[in-house]
Amino acid sequence: MALSLASPSLSYDLLRDYSGQHFFDGWDFYGSWDNLTLSAVWWLNETEATAEHLAYVNDAGRAIIRVDNTTNVPQGQDRNTIRLTTKDSYDFGSLWVFDATHLPYGCSVWPAFWAKGPNWPFDGEIDIVEGINMMSANQMAIHTTDGCTTNSSIVQTGTIGFTDCGTGSGCTVHETKPNSFGAGFAAAGGGVWATQFDVAGVFMWFWSRADVPASLTQNQTSIDISSWGTPSAAFPVTQTCNLTEFFTPQQLVLDIALCGDWAGVQGIYQSTGCSGTCNVAGPGSPAYDNAWFEINYVRAYTTGASTPTSTSTATPTTSSIAASGDAATTSVVTATAAGSTRTPGSDQSSSSSGTPKWHARSAGALGLVCSVLGLLLLV
Repeated sequence: MALSLASPSLSYDLLRDYSGQHFFDGWDFYGSWDNLTLSAVWWLNETEATAEHLAYVNDAGRAIIRVDNTTNVPQGQDRNTIRLTTKDSYDFGSLWVFDATHLPYGCSVWPAFWAKGPNWPFDGEIDIVEGINMMSANQMAIHTTDGCTTNSSIVQTGTIGFTDCGTGSGCTVHETKPNSFGAGFAAAGGGVWATQFDVAGVFMWFWSRADVPASLTQNQTSIDISSWGTPSAAFPVTQTCNLTEFFTPQQLVLDIALCGDWAGVQGIYQSTGCSGTCNVAGPGSPAYDNAWFEINYVRAYTTGASTPTSTSTATPTTSSIAASGDAATTSVVTATAAGSTRTPGSDQSSSSSGTPKWHARSAGALGLVCSVLGLLLLV
């Protein structure tokens, strides 16, 4: 029996609008090496990113986040790029909308728009936009600790991939609508993703530019999602996964990695349109001339009246979820106004023995499954 979309929350009010000249005001710059996916990048801090013109608002009022394509990087060194994390976190009862006209792509390039809890990876992760190299279609996913699975009976327009959300791959869904990634996305004028983070589950929609619903093109402060139809990816609460047990309030993240433990795995690298071995050294152009985000906005909506504020540690408050599962009170999770207290390696969690526990953020994370992924992820 197919599992249909069942969400108690259909109407949302605008809570945060990251756009225009003030786009970057609500984000923290990472300012460290990539300790998540072991990619060959250095994510700049805000001062460096501004000075190197890798994060700015263009004349059209759109936010640009890009890879350095002007430096001749010596062999064995990392290339500069950007990772941003929202100062605020968003609890169940949230809707996140991401509108972009261009996504980074090219050999070695690994962009993502995703969400994570404060204690990554133990508080859950939602991958909304993610792809590598010359892939032409987006991949969506959720990651949890052990004990959550999905299955092919769930109603969604995307095609199901891996089904154990507690493994390195997570639970994956591949977009089937055209122009969701790469050069095709840019040629179509971009598109919009919406993600519902609800006590009923996590649901993601994608529309290419020509198909974006009126509720999102008219800049309304209140939107009703009841007419959006079947999502591209659906991760409903089921008997095999009560998502409310695996997720805490989520911060939104934008980043561009290079190579690393998905894009750079040899078998995957070659099966996703690239030849040779993944490498960031050498001239930045033309290799990284298409490695940039151009973003109209990121917006966060809520079903509740609470609003995020700014404090120092991004520690979640208690989430009040109705016993019936039909409603949730949006809790407030906040981040320091002066900048995140995250230090290099803070996304690297440790096991009880003190040994770093690496939890892969992508479907290619383990490397051991690269031959399988090379077939499943090639679109």
